This record gives sequence, C-alpha cells and structure tokens, in this order.
Amino acid sequence: MNLREFNLRCYRGLVKPSQNARLMLLCGALVSLFVFGCSKTDKADTAVSSGNGAEPAARPGVTLDLGTQERLGLKIEPPAPAQWHPGIHATGRVANPLTFTAAATDFEMARTAAAASQVELQRTQKLASQENASARALESAQAAAARDSLALQAARAKFAADWGLRLAAQTNLLALADQLQTGKLSFVKLLLPVGVFPQPLPASAIIYPFGNETNTLAAEFADNLNIDPNTEAQTLLFVVKQKLPQDLAVTAQLQLPGGIVSGLAVPAAAVLRYEGRGWVYVQTDTNQFVRAEIPLDRLLENGWFVSENLAATNRIVVAGAEAVLSAELSGSGFTTGERD
Repeated sequence: MNLREFNLRCYRGLVKPSQNARLMLLCGALVSLFVFGCSKTDKADTAVSSGNGAEPAARPGVTLDLGTQERLGLKIEPPAPAQWHPGIHATGRVANPLTFTAAATDFEMARTAAAASQVELQRTQKLASQENASARALESAQAAAARDSLALQAARAKFAADWGLRLAAQTNLLALADQLQTGKLSFVKLLLPVGVFPQPLPASAIIYPFGNETNTLAAEFADNLNIDPNTEAQTLLFVVKQKLPQDLAVTAQLQLPGGIVSGLAVPAAAVLRYEGRGWVYVQTDTNQFVRAEIPLDRLLENGWFVSENLAATNRIVVAGAEAVLSAELSGSGFTTGERD
C-alpha cells in the first residue's frame, strides 16, 4: 500500500492509522509543502532576473574590428573645446513674406493718404486765408485730414503689433518687402517660454529647422512683438539673411549676456536620438565603443555644447554613428565595458 492509498483509506475510515502511520502521514504533508514552496520561489526568482525592462548597471558596448570600422566609414576624433554663452531656448516659425507685404502695403497706403490729405488741408487753408476757398471747402479738407490721420494711426498700431515698433518707424517697408519676396531676407518669429522677459533683449540667435541641427543659421534681432494676454508669452522677431521656406517650424537658442561656461563642442553628425535622449559613441579601446548620454539643451552652430559625461581626452564617433547603433541594437559584437 503506497502513501496515497493509505491516506485515502484513512479518510474513508477503512483503516485506523497507528502512531507510526500518523507520523508518516505528517512527514508526507510537510514534504509536499516544501516542494510547493520551492517551486514558487524559483518562479519569483526567474521574474526578478528577467529584468522586465530594467537597465543594466553597465551599458553594453560594441566591438568592431578595424576592417569593419573602415567598411562602415567610421570617423573618430576628440570633441573640440568650446565655450557656452547663457541663452534661452525658443521655438517659432518662418514668417510668410506675403503676409508682411500685405501689411506693409496697407500701412504705406494709409501713410500716403494721410500725407496727401495733410498737403490738401494746408493748400486749402492758404486759399481760405486769401478768400479764394469757401468755408465748406476748408471744413471738408479738415475732415479728410483728420480721417486719414486716424486711419494712419490705426494702420501703424496694427502693423506694430504684428511686426514691431522698429519696423513701423521705417519708411522703406516696400523695399524690405521686396527683399523678402526675392529671398534675400527671411523673418522668423520666435515664441519665448511663458513668463520669460529677457532684459536686455538678445542681439542674436542660432536658428535651425526643427529636428535638423546640422543646418544652423545665424539670426539678428529685429524687434520685440506682442505679448499673448492668455499665456503671457512674448514673441520676438529675428531676421535671417537668406531665403527660408515660409511657415517652416524652427528651434532657436537666443544668446544672452552672462558668465561663460567652458566645455566641449559635439558635432551634430555625432549625435544620435534614441529613446527620446541624445547619445554619442565613445571609443574605449581600438575595437570597442560605448554609448554615452549627452544633454541636448545647449545648441551651438553645427553642434551641441556639452559640459558633462564627456572629457576632452575622449574620442567619439563623428561619422557613422548610426551604423554603430545598429550593431548594438542587433546584438552583434557585444562586450560589457564602461567608458574610461
């Protein structure tokens, strides 16, 4: 009779177990509980060791021999020393030149009409003083001059709200509109973060099309525009001396006066965007590369300024970094190394 049959008979009352039998029954139950507990512990340990997305302490590296590096066209060099001037990060769009042309035309028409009616009023006043113009003619000239003067004030206020007081004070707006139409200039409107009102205003900015840091452009400050009453965010107008696609979304770094920070300049071609962060590959040995995270919050011309996670003695991949990332993600040639 085995243990299972013995337990069943005891349960049905067919067998009355002796003291030794009871002891054997108790030992069997304890063994069953121990085996069950061990199986649960093994499963729990397996779930923890799987990681479930947890990142390892040491980031895996990539091993690429010299022949593979040459075939992939890797270019490796140390980052150049650089200095960072404090600034503000902003976003915006390239202004439509037709919109500016229409606003400038309306403004110039109002200015021309006001000037003409003022001249006519002066002429009528002179004639009236010589009794060569009627009182009715003088009143009509005065009314026309007043009407056109009010229209000019309204046109100036509207133009200044959209394009700034500096441009509203200029008298060559149509010539400026022609430069925009022919592609010699482009206006860019940049929206500052909410509640940011820099004093003094930035004299220049580095602008690049959204998501394309390799194409940086120098921009000069033109004027400060209106403040949105709902968000309290200010818009600044900058000019770029080349043609840009209208309504192009851009990002900019506005340069402000302040203390200078020393660091490194990382070329834009060396930077990878992966998992919502910025990365570069650092060469730790002749055939080994490790991915290092860098912040992407300080834009330089044709690159990024970095003051952490990199040293001047590091050598980084400045061409072919995408191929190294592909090798890492495919799991080929791994070694668990850390950056020196």
